[in-house]
Amino acid sequence: MAFPARRRRPAAAARDSAARRRRVPMRLMLPSLVLVAMMAMLMVRGYVHSEILADHRVQPEAAADKVPDEILDGGPVIDSRGGRSTSREVPDHRLVLTFDDGPDPVWTPQVLDVLKEHHAHAVFFVTGTMASRYPELVQRMVDEGHEVGLHTFNHPDLSFQSKKRISWELSQNQLALAGAAGIRTSLFRPPYSSFADAMDNESWPVTEYIGSRGYLTVVNNTDSEDWKKPGVEEIIRRATPKGGKGAIVLMHDSGGDRHQTVQALDRFLPELASRGYEFENLTEALGAPSAHTPVTGLDLWKGKAWIFLVGAAENITGVLMVGLAVIGVLVISRFVLMLLLSVLHARRVRRPGFGWGPPVTEPVSVLVPAYNEAKCIENTVRSLMASEHPIEVLVIDDGSDDGTARIVEDLRLPGVRVVRQLNAGKPAALNRGIANARHDLIVMMDGDTVFEPSTVRELVQPFGDPKVGAVAGNAKVGNRDSLIGAWQHIEYVMGFNLDRRMYDVLGCMPTIPGAVGAFRRSALERVGGMSDDTLAEDTDITMAMHRDGWKVVYAEKARAWTEAPESVQQLWSQRYRWSYGTMQAIWKHRRALFERGPSGRFGRVGLPFVSLFMVLAPLLAPLIDVFLLYGVVFGPTQRTIVAWLGVLAVQAVCAAYAFRLDRERMTHLISLPLQQILYRQLMYVVLLQSWITALTGGRLRWQKLRRTGAVEAPGGPAPRQRTGGTNDRRPVA
Repeated sequence: MAFPARRRRPAAAARDSAARRRRVPMRLMLPSLVLVAMMAMLMVRGYVHSEILADHRVQPEAAADKVPDEILDGGPVIDSRGGRSTSREVPDHRLVLTFDDGPDPVWTPQVLDVLKEHHAHAVFFVTGTMASRYPELVQRMVDEGHEVGLHTFNHPDLSFQSKKRISWELSQNQLALAGAAGIRTSLFRPPYSSFADAMDNESWPVTEYIGSRGYLTVVNNTDSEDWKKPGVEEIIRRATPKGGKGAIVLMHDSGGDRHQTVQALDRFLPELASRGYEFENLTEALGAPSAHTPVTGLDLWKGKAWIFLVGAAENITGVLMVGLAVIGVLVISRFVLMLLLSVLHARRVRRPGFGWGPPVTEPVSVLVPAYNEAKCIENTVRSLMASEHPIEVLVIDDGSDDGTARIVEDLRLPGVRVVRQLNAGKPAALNRGIANARHDLIVMMDGDTVFEPSTVRELVQPFGDPKVGAVAGNAKVGNRDSLIGAWQHIEYVMGFNLDRRMYDVLGCMPTIPGAVGAFRRSALERVGGMSDDTLAEDTDITMAMHRDGWKVVYAEKARAWTEAPESVQQLWSQRYRWSYGTMQAIWKHRRALFERGPSGRFGRVGLPFVSLFMVLAPLLAPLIDVFLLYGVVFGPTQRTIVAWLGVLAVQAVCAAYAFRLDRERMTHLISLPLQQILYRQLMYVVLLQSWITALTGGRLRWQKLRRTGAVEAPGGPAPRQRTGGTNDRRPVA
């Protein structure tokens, strides 16, 4: 029997819809997961390098009235298992060499080599941090017949610690040992321990608790004091027991320069062997079963997983540190280049008598591609009517459904034409405008941008040089009264315009901004016009100009005021398109790297600069903040903050200089520190998502931003009079 499909109730459908709306977008989730993974790897690394959860306090000497006399007067092997309080001595002519704090990648192999050469065994009391980082050395110890004991994970003074922390230190130490060599051990040596008669009321309860966990506590009765580096002869003298007695000798294979220990050991072993001493493991010397127990099953796999995780953290954080060094070099190099080359650019274009060539007075065609710009288009067109340079204006309506074309037509302004087309995208709209333009010099602007009266005149003056094929104008943020707007204002003045001065001097300008740029018609025709191969048609056409041999320059006085995104979502959409489009343009023009002539010059100078400063540097920039956060929380806090403030100071100097060049008020720089912390993370997420889109072969759609029409050029819009009689409007079907 078939059951009819049950209809979803409206309430349930509404809940599902709300749940979908609350779901975190993948574009945010993936970068967030990468950041979380980076922090997790740093935390693991910090843990095994004793930067996290480490306690370096050392308990001062205390009274010993609560310590049993048989312990104070007994031997160095203390057995407090099962409530016992006994100790044992090492038999005469038996030496148990013990090495603390390892394994060390430099000194432990040398110690093992000397022991192997002289057929001696020893006991290595390893810390979990070092065993986790160098598991192959622990495995070698076991393979060569040595015993391994625990020396805690992070080397804290256990008399300061709770039972829970002590258990944690033991279990983590055993976990590292299981992963490194597949064994457990019953030997334990407390950090900062000494002779048995040094046991006091603070350390004895710890020893009792250690015994209740099934461990033998091993101290020493002969201290070489090799950590003081007293010299080879003195180490040998102090390590030699008196009267042929047995001893547990304390040495170190880690914790600093141990070359004296290695040299002393190489002489000590044959010298005492000639006196009849044997060098054995502790259990061999005591005639007891081995301290090692094989680990199998789940515990073994947990240990191996831990060793793998530590290895991955070491490798990944190593790569991150290399990335941090790279971003540091890139940031400083970019700032130095921007400062030096922008000074050269400013001096060149501002010196008395500077000119690009004969003054350019010929009329200009201004193209305004517009898709649903009803809120902005009137301000845009009216600002052009105040132009000091003769122009014609073509508004190319790209299939708008909000009446954009009708608004322009109803203005009935002289010299303004509307060209209509079905929605085909901005490149197609610009190509339609080029085909309908009457003049050889073509200015392109966005439908949300307003020009100053002098903008067009300043923008076309570089065409006095016949080698100039395109000119980049000075785009400025008009709606800078919000925090996001202020951050973008800093970015435009410092990042974009200071960059353009640098690229102008280097001859490899990467982008003519869509908000304010100018082209020769002949140059556009030679490169095939605007292309829709990428989402950054302005970057694409600029690179094509360079490869065709045209000069691309920056006109600082050609100011345009554009409406920057006012919300994080809109900013995301815009920068996502820019980042992905820039990657597409770099990939499209990659052959320039191997070509000759102007194309090869741009390919070997411009493309690396664009790739390093516009793609790689922003992608790696969050490493500064990740390490800043780690350093502030886990140390070294002071050095971390000083280093970050140093980088911020360099950025502030560059920003202040850029603002001075553009004659902008410095007050907006107050938000620079916050911009560096928050805004950069957003740009990172955008760029990482662009990389993911590119690597997965995704196709990003054009992102249309919502406009408010609030931006006007300084001085307000042109008068809103209507002109009678004929006009020059010629709509094109």
